[in-house]
Amino acid sequence: MAQHNELGKKGEELAVNFLLKNGYDIIERNYVFQKAEVDIIAQKKDILAVVEVKTRSTLDFGNPQDFVKPKQIKNLVKAIDEYVTVNELDVEVRFDIVAIVKEGKGFKIEHLEDAFYYF
Repeated sequence: MAQHNELGKKGEELAVNFLLKNGYDIIERNYVFQKAEVDIIAQKKDILAVVEVKTRSTLDFGNPQDFVKPKQIKNLVKAIDEYVTVNELDVEVRFDIVAIVKEGKGFKIEHLEDAFYYF
C-alpha cells in the first residue's frame, strides 16, 4: 500500500476514535453513492454529522481542510441526500471536517463543525 494511503487510513482511524471519545456514534464508514465516498457518518443526539477526514504529513502545501473542493462538496451532499432519504431519517445534517496533521511521532486533530454549506 502506498504511504499516502496508509496515512489516510491511519487518519480515519484517529478520526473515528476522536469522535467516539467526544460522544458520537459511528453509523457508517466509507459510504459510497455514485461518485462520492463519505468517510464517516456519525450521530450525536439529533445531528447527523457527515465527516470528511483530511490527513497530511506536513502543512507545507496548506491546511488539510483546504483540500475539500467544491465538486467534492457537491458529491457529498448528493450522497447524504440519498442516505437520509433511503434510511428515512429525520435529523439535522451537518458537514464537518476532521483535519489531521502529523507532528513528530504524534498527530494534531482538529474537528471543524459546520465546515461547509451547500445551497
